[in-house]
Amino acid sequence: MDSGRRFAKDRLTEVLELERRFLRQKYLASAERAALAKALRMTDAQVKTWFQNRRTKWRRQTAEEREAERHRAGRLLLHLQQDALPRPLRPPLPPDPLCLHNSSLFALQNLQPWAEDNKVASVSGLASVV
Repeated sequence: MDSGRRFAKDRLTEVLELERRFLRQKYLASAERAALAKALRMTDAQVKTWFQNRRTKWRRQTAEEREAERHRAGRLLLHLQQDALPRPLRPPLPPDPLCLHNSSLFALQNLQPWAEDNKVASVSGLASVV
């Protein structure tokens, strides 16, 4: 293996180890930094600079992710609000004779949750089916 390939392999190993350590720990104490630098055959200043740069990149990425999440949440909220807006009201059904004398049935008939889906036009018609 020539020296260029060996250098690239060593560099990749360094970066992978630095990334692995960064995932566990965003900040290193000076003793930890010195031990890591020695293990990777880097200087203390190189490890310190790498961690500073990596934290900057991490902050930027997490800020972008939070911003994207805020946009998604805002779009979802807008969509839900639009879905919740009142639909145009249908004209009321003609009063059902059974409902005229029973206020509960009258209220239910005027809600009409079944009118569009099941095409039931009156409570009397429903009672005769049952």
